[in-house]
Amino acid sequence: MKLYAPSTIRDIKDRYDFQLSKSLGQNFITDGGVIDSIVEGAGIGSEDLVIEIGPGIGVLTDAAADAAARVVAVEIDKKLMPVLAETLAGHDNVRVINADILKTDINGIIREEREAGTFTGDVKIMGNLPYYITTPIIMGLLEKGVEAESITIMMQKEVADRVEASPGGKTYGALSVAVQYYCTVSRIAQVPKEVFIPRPKVDSAVLKLSLRDSSPVELTDKAVFFSCVKHGFGQRRKTLLNSLTGVCGLSKQQIGEVLDEAGIDPVRRAETLDMEEFAAIANGVADRCGR
Repeated sequence: MKLYAPSTIRDIKDRYDFQLSKSLGQNFITDGGVIDSIVEGAGIGSEDLVIEIGPGIGVLTDAAADAAARVVAVEIDKKLMPVLAETLAGHDNVRVINADILKTDINGIIREEREAGTFTGDVKIMGNLPYYITTPIIMGLLEKGVEAESITIMMQKEVADRVEASPGGKTYGALSVAVQYYCTVSRIAQVPKEVFIPRPKVDSAVLKLSLRDSSPVELTDKAVFFSCVKHGFGQRRKTLLNSLTGVCGLSKQQIGEVLDEAGIDPVRRAETLDMEEFAAIANGVADRCGR
C-alpha cells in the first residue's frame, strides 16, 4: 500500500471519518518522488534518530523508518493517533507522541532515546510544516538550542525564499539573518501545489538547515545582536540611523557614533547589511549600553 496515493488517503479518511483540518494546516503529499527527495536530502543514516514534526498519516514517517535506526513523530492532532497506529504498524522502530511541537522538549526526547540505546548516530529533524506556524517552529527549535545535526523541512516557497535570501533583495530580512546565524541553508527541492491533498494555493520548497557548530560572527552580546536585527528590519524603509535609534536605549547621536566606528554609512538600510556588518553594529551598541 502506497500511503501517498490519493486513493489511500481517501480510504483512510472514509474509514476513520477523518476530516482534514485547515486550522492545523493539514496538506498531505501525494508524490513518492517528493518523499524520496526529503528523506535523501536529510541524509538519514541507518544509525540515526529522526524527529518528525507533524507526521499526518505517516507518509514521511514510513519512508524515514526504512532509512533510520529510530523515528519519533510528534503529531498534534489526536484524531490521527489510530490512523498512525495502522499505517506504521509494520515498523518496530517508530514512536508516535501526541503533542504540540511548540510545547515539546525535543532535547529531552533525544536524551531519552540515546539513553535507551535506540540509536548511535546523528539526530535529524524533518517534517512538512503547516504554513501558518512555520517560522515559530523553526525559530523555536533554533533558539532553544536543539541538539540536532540538521532540520530538513517543507514550507511555503515564499518563506523558503526569505530564509535563504542574501543581502540586497526584498526577500532578505530578519528571518534570513536569524536562521543563517544558526544554520547553513540549502534548497533540496521545489514542490508544486498540485502534489498535495487538499491542494494549497501556493507552491512549497524543501530546505535543509544544517546547524552550525559555532557562531559565524564574534558577538559581545547575542541578545543585542538580535535586537539590532529586529529594529533594523522593523521599519525597513528607514535609514539605519533612524531605524536603530532607541535600540538598547541609545540616542540617535550614539547610533551615529556606532555606525561611524563600524564604517557603515548611516543612510544605508538594513536589507543591505550582511551578518558581519550587523555584528559590528551590535558590538558597538553593546559596548555603549553596558552589556
